[in-house]
Amino acid sequence: MAAAGKSIVVTGAGSGIGAATAKRFAADGYAVTLNGRTESKLKSVAAEIGSDDHVHIAPGDVSKPDDCKRIIAAHVQRFGGLDVLVNNAGVAVGGQIDQVAFDDWRKVMSINVDGVFLMIHEAVPHIEKTGGSIVNVSSVSGLGGDWGMSPYNATKGAVTNFTRALALDFGSRGMRINAVAPSLVETDMTEDMVKDDELVAKFADRIPIGRYAQPDEVADVIAFLASHDARFVNGVILPVDGGVTAANGQPNFSA
Repeated sequence: MAAAGKSIVVTGAGSGIGAATAKRFAADGYAVTLNGRTESKLKSVAAEIGSDDHVHIAPGDVSKPDDCKRIIAAHVQRFGGLDVLVNNAGVAVGGQIDQVAFDDWRKVMSINVDGVFLMIHEAVPHIEKTGGSIVNVSSVSGLGGDWGMSPYNATKGAVTNFTRALALDFGSRGMRINAVAPSLVETDMTEDMVKDDELVAKFADRIPIGRYAQPDEVADVIAFLASHDARFVNGVILPVDGGVTAANGQPNFSA
């Protein structure tokens, strides 16, 4: 899937799905801007990609408007345009709603929702020029509820429907906007979860494939959605969940 002359901005690119996405697109020939809040992590990913001419590091907080403006402007200045934006940056806050502090609620909202809005707001004029696309990273938690995760559910539900609405607005302007909706993926954010054998067993029981995902398995689907192969795919929230959302919620009668 060679893409000489094309470029991408990936948020949350210091680890997990974001890092895997940056590496996948770089392998496909894209010039890549890596965004995240920890510069040392971005440098490590850039070193793995190994091409200084085609990699730009842009530390910054996507919940801050000025940072988003700077990230997009620096990318366009360096690479001459923008073809793809992947909004992957995210945090999770758990707990029953009466146990969640307002500051924690605002933190997860500001990054998971405000960050997507701000990055798209800055990127749209440039992506429209190239006829490119945007891929948002939602979650199966944006397709249904979880116990004890209502703030996170709220943000990912917002990303899900925001994606659909944007696809309506921009389809006629030559841009496609889609999202992926992963289930459990082994990342820094889920480190404690994947170390919990009892919890992993519960996931394995609910995931028909029988395991959690690796970041590159999500990155490959993001690459498809951004590619020419998906040129008539718009407004889709594509589960990358091993089959979790194929079930109606009832237990496995055949187990």
